[in-house]
Amino acid sequence: MPEILRLSDGTVTLSPLGLNDVDAHLAGEDDQLVRWLNGGPGTRAAVEAHVRRTLEHWATGGPVHTFGVRTEGILAGTIDVQFDQPYLVPGQVNLAYGLYPAWRGRGLATRAVRLACLHAAAVGANQAIIRVDPDNTPSAAVARRSGFTYVKRSRDEDGDRLDWYVRHLTASIRQRPQS
Repeated sequence: MPEILRLSDGTVTLSPLGLNDVDAHLAGEDDQLVRWLNGGPGTRAAVEAHVRRTLEHWATGGPVHTFGVRTEGILAGTIDVQFDQPYLVPGQVNLAYGLYPAWRGRGLATRAVRLACLHAAAVGANQAIIRVDPDNTPSAAVARRSGFTYVKRSRDEDGDRLDWYVRHLTASIRQRPQS
């Protein structure tokens, strides 16, 4: 298991997803999450399989660290810290995040991204990437508010346009977050 399993800034807490989060995730999923993050509506079987994979990644040091974004003790969304992706160079991680509708617009995604950067730095990453569809302006705004800088537009393996935002994970953010 990675050294850091729970991170908090006092408002947002990141902790690994568990099977007890399946119902909350299914209840929170909406058209925006399906469009920008999930790739299709979730089913109980698919979400359970996904959570089992994420737990396996945590147990084995796998390439994706998936956190539940929690506030007020409630699952408000998810964030992935993705290592070893084909479009990354050594030392980079990709962040992918989404909040459920009831929790958007409160600054929680920005807080979650900042915490995820602390986690990435603590496990050795030196740069975080957020790739955003140019039409997903709320996600791009989260990247900018979280200290990321726009660097380029590219196309992914499916030909979809993606704007790349980058944040260097310097020694100043390599401090240990609250656990």
